[in-house]
Amino acid sequence: MNKKDFNVDSAKMVIDAVMEHGFSYNDVLKMLRLKDIRVNGVKISQNQMVTENDIVAIFYREEPKFFDVVFDGEETLIVCKKAGIETEELAKRLNLYPVHRLDRNTEGLVIFAKTTIAQKLLEKAFKSHLVRKFYLTEVVGEFEVYDKLFTAYLVKDAERSLVKIYDKKRENSKKIETKISTLKHSPTSSLLKVEIIGGKTHQIRAHLAHLGHAIIGDGKYGKREDYKRFKCKHQKLFAYKLIFGNVGIAELDGKEFKVIPDFVKDLKIML
Repeated sequence: MNKKDFNVDSAKMVIDAVMEHGFSYNDVLKMLRLKDIRVNGVKISQNQMVTENDIVAIFYREEPKFFDVVFDGEETLIVCKKAGIETEELAKRLNLYPVHRLDRNTEGLVIFAKTTIAQKLLEKAFKSHLVRKFYLTEVVGEFEVYDKLFTAYLVKDAERSLVKIYDKKRENSKKIETKISTLKHSPTSSLLKVEIIGGKTHQIRAHLAHLGHAIIGDGKYGKREDYKRFKCKHQKLFAYKLIFGNVGIAELDGKEFKVIPDFVKDLKIML
C-alpha cells in the first residue's frame, strides 16, 4: 500500500482535490468506498468539501498513469500529459530534460529532450517561436468572436501564484498575444481553439477569464458558482497540437503532432 500526503491549495470537493494528483474519478470513488482517504487525520467515506491548508492523506495500491507516449525518437520524447502532475515532476520521473511546460491540471502534448544538445536547440526554438502551440478549451458562456488575435498585458504575482491581465501596459507587465477561434458556441458554453504566441504563465486561463469567459473547471481564475455548476473534474484545457519549424533536430523538423481530447471527439469538428 502506498501513501501520499498533500495540503489543499483552495476550497474544493475532496474528489476534485485527489484527482488533481493524477487519480481518475473511479479511483477516488473506490478510495472513498474503502475509506482510504483521510482529511486532517480522519477517515472519510463520502465526497465532502475541503478547505485551504487541510491535509489530505490517500492510500493506494498503484501509481496513477501520468502520460501516454506519442512519439519516441533518438533525441526527443513527446507525451500526452495527464492532469495532476507538474511538467518538471514528470521530467524527473522520466529522467529527461523539460523544454516547455503545461500547468499541473492542463493536459496535452509535452516534449522532453533526451540530450543537453537537444534541450538547448528546443529551448531556443520555443523562444524564437519556431514551435507553434495549439490548445482546445471549453469556456463559460457564449463566445461569438470567430477568429481574432487578442493582445493584452500580463503581470505575474508570484506570492499569490497567479497572474493579472490588463488591457494597457503597466509597470512590470509583459505583452501577450492569444489567437482565438470559435469552433462551437451556445449560451451555456463555447468550444475554442487557441494558439499562443510565445506563452507566459497561466496566459490562456487568465486571458480568457479577463475576456469574461473563464475555462470550465478552472478553480483559480473562474467563478466559484460556475465551478460548482459545471461539476468538471478538472479544467477543460488541452494542448492538442504542436507544429515544429526548422528547429535543428531532424526527427522533428517540419513535423506536426496532434492528439484529440475526449471532450471534443464526438463533435465531428475539423481540427
